Amino acid sequence: MNLANKLTIFRILSLPFFVAALIYYSPSRDYLRYVALVIFLAAVVTDGIDGYLARIRKERTELGTILDPIADKLLLLSAFICLSIIKGLPAGFRLPAWVLILVISRDAAILLGSAVIYLIQGKLHISPSLLGKATTFVQMTTIVWLLLGIPFAKFMWTATAAFTVASGFGYVRSGLSLLNNK
Repeated sequence: MNLANKLTIFRILSLPFFVAALIYYSPSRDYLRYVALVIFLAAVVTDGIDGYLARIRKERTELGTILDPIADKLLLLSAFICLSIIKGLPAGFRLPAWVLILVISRDAAILLGSAVIYLIQGKLHISPSLLGKATTFVQMTTIVWLLLGIPFAKFMWTATAAFTVASGFGYVRSGLSLLNNK
């Protein structure tokens, strides 16, 4: 197993610690918010490093192409779910439920569309779009802003919602194009 895949597995294994830090957070244990932030940032950094290593070392693997997006989705969805449903978080740290619903709906639509394409064509090549990558960046930035309690986080989660919807439509359009050109 190469280093890039080990870093991806590290990201997946760090998730329970990230979620636990948020679940056990309370204003009297404010340090847990920073623990969650450090774990999240470590996961984000290792995401960039594993992709870079796989490219420069020419060590892209089938396992990595499957695990990397799964690790990203698990990290982002865990963060969005925790930051929108956990009680006890101050108002500035809570994500509105409608943003969570948009993010989950987009990811579910992409997953369902991918399954349909695979069933019809017997193969599936997944490559993230530039807008999809920008959406991931904005989503990650929103989580960091919320964990830091940066004022005006509303602007960031509004940007996340806009990017999420736009990239979702982009992926639907690409999927329909693939199906029409089979």
